[in-house]
Amino acid sequence: MLDPVRLGLSVPQALVMLLARRPAAVFTTGGYVAIPVLLAAWLLRIPSVLWEGNVVPGRSVRLVARWATVVAVSHAATATALGHPRAYVTGTPIRSTAGLDVDEARERFGARPGERVLLVFGGSQAVRRISDAVRAALPRLVERVRVVHVTGDDGYGPALAARETLPAELRDRYRPYPFLHEDMTAALAAADLAVGRAGASTLAEAAAFALPLAIVPYPHAAGHQRLNAVAYADAGAGVLIEDEALDADAIVEAAGLLADPSRHARMSAAARDLARPGAADAVADLVLSVALREPLPGADEIGAVARGVRR
Repeated sequence: MLDPVRLGLSVPQALVMLLARRPAAVFTTGGYVAIPVLLAAWLLRIPSVLWEGNVVPGRSVRLVARWATVVAVSHAATATALGHPRAYVTGTPIRSTAGLDVDEARERFGARPGERVLLVFGGSQAVRRISDAVRAALPRLVERVRVVHVTGDDGYGPALAARETLPAELRDRYRPYPFLHEDMTAALAAADLAVGRAGASTLAEAAAFALPLAIVPYPHAAGHQRLNAVAYADAGAGVLIEDEALDADAIVEAAGLLADPSRHARMSAAARDLARPGAADAVADLVLSVALREPLPGADEIGAVARGVRR
């Protein structure tokens, strides 16, 4: 809960900071730290842009949105929920995919022509449950697909041990990594299907690669991830697996999507429709507009930029 004593101390501190630095604009992604800063910016008439990536905005975002000059969101439903008069649907800014060669990415993970690739990752929260399900399903999975598995540090040792139990001729079809860091973009490009959590960035990056998802929302994120997952699945771009239902059979069933080319193609097309590869440019345009005190772009113009088409 918001501590009124801390707020009473932090607002004057934010006022002093902004007066000392005199920024042309303030940009924030919300959170409790944004409350005193946006309030101070509003009091000092410093324009601001607030960005929210979840379908349902958090409590702090709902509180501070009224003070923001402009609100940028990933979902149209979020703009409706906030009711801000200057809300733009920009999508979620992601890493650049420019210059990425899909064939080269597939070769990096050992995929042969025509071989299907399943990417499994758990994000930063509760990766163990996903990793346990993958290990239990592994013998069945590698008979059908190549598996690229991001395990986290704790899961890497058990994953290597599980790999050694596979028949020698199938071991290369399972490639675990503790982390992929910058190679994660290549993994997304190489994959035909992914199993993962439902963070806003995860879904945005998957959409950028027209990648169908089996989405396992983290159950302890105030419901945000589940609602993000529902939006992706309702668009036809993925299937939702509840965390408590995730087991070896669920993983194998999800991988079965790759055996249905028509359904896979429909899901891939739906994911492509959700993609906003120019989201970072769209948000930057809004920040520059308020910083320079220029007229705000139209919603259609920002939407075109977000889709990667400048007007």
